[in-house]
Amino acid sequence: MQTTPPGVALLTRAGCHSCAHALEVLNEVCREFDVAVTVVDVDEAATESPDLRAEYGDRVPVVLLDGIEHSYWEVDVPRLRADLARAGHPKNV
Repeated sequence: MQTTPPGVALLTRAGCHSCAHALEVLNEVCREFDVAVTVVDVDEAATESPDLRAEYGDRVPVVLLDGIEHSYWEVDVPRLRADLARAGHPKNV
């Protein structure tokens, strides 16, 4: 399976309105912790990693934190903030 870089990744699909909304939310939360969001389109990635689309394609948007599934369909904001703080990311508030 394709590995995603450390940090926060959003698995998406073109034309997914929920994915666009999730990206807005993720960008806002991750900005607080000075963490970049990596966006991976599961359909584009399928040419090299078909198992990525097979695993997550029916649940996009999917949030991965350090390569581990964190939430899907919606961003679990309180949990993400807590997990980013626990991981030692500084909060820039």
